[in-house]
Amino acid sequence: MHISSSGESIRLALDTLRRNKLRSGLTILGISIGISTVILISSAINGLNSNINNFVSALGTNDLWVFRFEPFGKRPTTEELNRKQLTYEDGVAMRSLPHIVAVDPALTYQNFQLGVGNVSLKHGKHKIQNTIIYGETSAVKITQDFDILEGRMFSESEEERRANVVILGHDAAEDLFPDESPIGQDVECGGDVFQVIGVFDVQPQPFGSGRNTQDNAAYFPLGTFRKLHPEIKDFWITVKYDDQANKALVVDEIRELLRRRRSVRIEQEDNFAIFGPDSLTRLWNSLTGGLFLFMVAVSSVGLMVGGVGVMNIMLVSVTERTREIGIRKAVGATKRNILLQFTTEAITLCAAGGMLGILAGALFTLILHFAVTFLHAALSPTWVVVALGVSCFIGLLFGIYPAWKAANLDPIEALRYE
Repeated sequence: MHISSSGESIRLALDTLRRNKLRSGLTILGISIGISTVILISSAINGLNSNINNFVSALGTNDLWVFRFEPFGKRPTTEELNRKQLTYEDGVAMRSLPHIVAVDPALTYQNFQLGVGNVSLKHGKHKIQNTIIYGETSAVKITQDFDILEGRMFSESEEERRANVVILGHDAAEDLFPDESPIGQDVECGGDVFQVIGVFDVQPQPFGSGRNTQDNAAYFPLGTFRKLHPEIKDFWITVKYDDQANKALVVDEIRELLRRRRSVRIEQEDNFAIFGPDSLTRLWNSLTGGLFLFMVAVSSVGLMVGGVGVMNIMLVSVTERTREIGIRKAVGATKRNILLQFTTEAITLCAAGGMLGILAGALFTLILHFAVTFLHAALSPTWVVVALGVSCFIGLLFGIYPAWKAANLDPIEALRYE
């Protein structure tokens, strides 16, 4: 009975692998490469997703954005580009809605064309270019969760009288005033002079390194911005509401208000878009979905090569051990015992390859984490479990035929085999 037990079959399988270490190692090389690829790419994606989620969280809590169309993830259609622009009055009307904490109707101007038209700020000998300039209300500090590093926010009075004051982004202030405080100093923009009354703290960066373009910006009171660029009338409205639980209600109220103000008939679709930071998350997930498919395709090649190698070596093993199989059957081993023995060999081979691949992938992830700091590559426990499960499945898939062939050998013919 002992020779035909399942435990004995497993022991024989493991003994065979130990006796052929070099052959076993070469057999699982393809599996290891495939699994390490899965671990490395999944770790990179995991790090990028973490960066994006932190960035989206830092954009502001309980925020909604309202614009003519949603700019994330798709090219606007001709109909969307020809829609009537939102107005300052639309933003003011939203302030009276329930659950609304603050509303900031804003205008933006940027021109990255070199030469004439390029937005620049100047102070003495220092000059910065490719600057983004914003026309904001004082509500921007609330809606965008901005922190003032130095100075103060502009007042409603300064907005109304179009005062020549400006708040600088962190990098703009550092570049224009490297050796002194910018508060109370003058900067030149568009042929006019403005007094710096504040500096915003560093804005979140999605990949954790380098400069954020939002830090190379200048924030003017809305009325002041209109003096500089009266041609810009395309408002982007940011809404801060009180509680996540009220998000759907707030969206419905804003939609109803704008449809009424923009004279949208019942049968017509909205000619505006209401969206939030989660739109960036959806866009990013669609991008990483393609990267995930690439990961599956690349790793599948290694796994298939490894699986074919396992099947090949198991068929060779069955042929080499035909007489041994005949002896085992002669002393009472059943088809099930033989099947279990050879299936165990194949699964153990692939599981060992999977473990080596996981270790290699973890090492590469550690190197990537410190070599490419902005990536923040992080090992995903979920993908470690999936990778190990896949490697065991490959062993079962490619090992079942050789095991079945061994189990169905005729014991008399097997004993005669030389």
